[in-house]
Amino acid sequence: MPKKLVKKTKLKIGNLLLVLLVLGSISFGVYLFMRIPVKNIIVRNNEYLNDDYIIELAKLKDYPDYYKYSTFRIAKNIKKSKYIEDVKVKRKFFHTIDIEVIEKKALFYRDSDKKIVFSDRSSLEQDTSFVIFRVPRLLNYVPNNIYKDFLKGMDEINLDTLSRISDISYDPNDIDKERFLLYMDDGNMVYLTLTKFKMINYYNTVLEQLEDRKGILYLDNGNHFQIKE
Repeated sequence: MPKKLVKKTKLKIGNLLLVLLVLGSISFGVYLFMRIPVKNIIVRNNEYLNDDYIIELAKLKDYPDYYKYSTFRIAKNIKKSKYIEDVKVKRKFFHTIDIEVIEKKALFYRDSDKKIVFSDRSSLEQDTSFVIFRVPRLLNYVPNNIYKDFLKGMDEINLDTLSRISDISYDPNDIDKERFLLYMDDGNMVYLTLTKFKMINYYNTVLEQLEDRKGILYLDNGNHFQIKE
């Protein structure tokens, strides 16, 4: 029988080493890229929660590796706060984390149990170590059948006007069982009924017409101003 010839192929060691070197360099480059830390953190839309509190919630305080946490995980961590209604987290150029928060709207401080009441009807004890609310204090008890509408009326007051109200007292009379007395931080007082709570948003406009006079503004029954003697 004739002998079968087997052609021997020489292994090109140089080419193999080059391929391994390229793959190793790419892998190492990817590893280094993944280990680049967060360079910048932007916190937006927060009114009463400070940036440090939100960054700590997000577990970004120590500026960890940029890709260590997903945006979903960062958002989930922030949403654990009872002060946060919603949050959006995005990655931006040059290893920046952009955090946009939506805080719960604080309506008033309930003096009966020393808690802050929010627009979603939840309530919390105020932790003054990291947050100070500029909201009015509810001085007395509001009956259950009126309280729900009172919360709705308070939610309709814009934040600027809300910060100008010092105290609120439930103050019904023989004519209207839904009447409230608002003590403003400038020394004026305002009577309101639940159906007219929105009108307090025009308080600054009314002030311009009062020419620095102090007194009582009646918005519960008609619109008139009684000057203090």
